[in-house]
Amino acid sequence: MSHDGAGDGPGTATQDARLKANAIGFLDALVIGLNSTSPAYSLAAVLGPIVALVGIYAPGVMLASFVPMLLIAAAFYYLNKVDQDCGTTFSWVTRAMGPWAGWLGGWAIAMTGVLVIGSLADVAVNFGLLAFGLDDWAANAWIRQGLTVAVILAMTAICVIGTELSAHLQDVLILAQVFFLLTFAVVAIYRVYAGNSTLEEIEPSIAWLNPFGAGGAALTGGLLLGVFMYWGWESAVNLTEEVENSATAPGRAGIWSTVILLVTYLSVGFAVVAYAGTAFLAENAAEEEAIFAVLAHEVMGGWDWVVLLAVCTSALASTQTTIIPASRTALSMARRHALPPHLAHIHPRFRTPDVSTWWVAGIAIAWYLAVNQISENALLDSLTALSLLIAFYYALTGLACAVYYRRHLLEGPHNLLLIGVGPVVGAALLIWLLVESIGDMSNPENSASGVSWFGLGPPLVIGIAIAVVGVLVMCFWRLRDGRFWQERRGVVDPALVHTRKR
Repeated sequence: MSHDGAGDGPGTATQDARLKANAIGFLDALVIGLNSTSPAYSLAAVLGPIVALVGIYAPGVMLASFVPMLLIAAAFYYLNKVDQDCGTTFSWVTRAMGPWAGWLGGWAIAMTGVLVIGSLADVAVNFGLLAFGLDDWAANAWIRQGLTVAVILAMTAICVIGTELSAHLQDVLILAQVFFLLTFAVVAIYRVYAGNSTLEEIEPSIAWLNPFGAGGAALTGGLLLGVFMYWGWESAVNLTEEVENSATAPGRAGIWSTVILLVTYLSVGFAVVAYAGTAFLAENAAEEEAIFAVLAHEVMGGWDWVVLLAVCTSALASTQTTIIPASRTALSMARRHALPPHLAHIHPRFRTPDVSTWWVAGIAIAWYLAVNQISENALLDSLTALSLLIAFYYALTGLACAVYYRRHLLEGPHNLLLIGVGPVVGAALLIWLLVESIGDMSNPENSASGVSWFGLGPPLVIGIAIAVVGVLVMCFWRLRDGRFWQERRGVVDPALVHTRKR
């Protein structure tokens, strides 16, 4: 089944809305998937809070968080084999579960990009300024926000100019990021075993990989943070129409991204906990800069700029790659008449979705500037609301995989486990985390700002508002142009189900 929706009735994609085929290869897609997750930034933002919850068992929580991500990555792989559509979850859920669920899945993907792009660019600017000793500039809100907007515009322009240019830039950024992180981890572990750590060192133990060591309640909170750490790898699959061997390469890139992220997170997690001890990390859990800005100086001394640049390049790369899922999803929705048709415009020279890309950037900039006028904590609360959207569309994808292949699940243990049970288990875990996070976010004291909005925590209010706006937009467009809602559900090609051949 091809991405253009041929034979699917009134919702068929327009023939001119085609991206540049075979623009990048498997390795490029893999790099983009890794950079979308922003490993260094994710560690800086999440490692402290995880340690505050579970102590030395932080590596175990990272390992446990990997399980649902791998299961959902498998769902992305198998669904992409039969439908190479850059809209991914939107297209697959529509075919498997109907247009209403599919539209909401697409909306969730687009909104995650809008919420996080400004924050990522802000982190890139902040850590870049710190790395070059421009602390006063970093502390100036006007300079920082102005440079953040400039970074978003620059990254958006690169995305529009071409997927190849984007991929080449990502190759450079991931090499720099991995080098910086591994250098930091190796030096930290060396100093622990040499006995010259400047903080309360702890000798690493394999027991740290036990996710249940800190108890059930702590594990739940840690898993919520862990899901955020892994989020973003599916950008590789959003490029499916532009990747060579589009039926298999993007899905494999997504799976391998999660595996490489696991190795990276465990390596740095062990190094940081061993060098600093749990007390330091828990005390500084609320400060993103504390882990890699303060700790970098403790470990690297005068070479702390190496780690600061790791976070800077991580956030910079993710700023660019996070634009990809939102813009490609908007393109896919528009060409199937689920959104205004001008969003399906393809640049005649670069063969990229220029209109949807600039729209995503424009809305992200407006959101970033508006929320910053409220407070910096309000921006952090909007990021916390991401977990609701992430869990929602990942769970939808897992369920869609089992529904899509439902007539073929009993043809063998391979199909039953990898296409049916696995994705459903992954979806169930994410639904459980979604419910838990709603309960946690309902308490205003658990938010970054610590204030009450309508008696609830700001992150939950933001999540509910995004969902309500999505439903309203969907209903409006259903009345305005109902062609998308007349699509019939796709039928699996049996020749593509027997994946053991690959």
